[in-house]
Amino acid sequence: MDAIAQPTVVLITAPSQTQAQEIAHTLVANHLAACVTLIPVHSIYSWEGKIHQDEEWQLVIKTDLQRFTELEAAVRTMHPYEVPEIIALPIQAGSQPYLQWIRDQVKQ
Repeated sequence: MDAIAQPTVVLITAPSQTQAQEIAHTLVANHLAACVTLIPVHSIYSWEGKIHQDEEWQLVIKTDLQRFTELEAAVRTMHPYEVPEIIALPIQAGSQPYLQWIRDQVKQ
């Protein structure tokens, strides 16, 4: 593994399947993500002093931490939420061929 490469999973929720697909396609097409998995989820959260329950789509984005700033900026331009979930979780271990594939797909 490259010393500077850090395979990372980024989690984002979107309000609809269409919006999730648009975000995913843009990230992959621009080499900001190697792969994006879309999962329907039911979210319960607090917003502006009230408890909300919504059907959303979870994007599980495989990328490199080096691309996070660009990825976040791209998502913010497309995302309808005032404060979208955009969090990065480092991949601590994984199949080396898969991690290398991620690095190859998101090279700057």
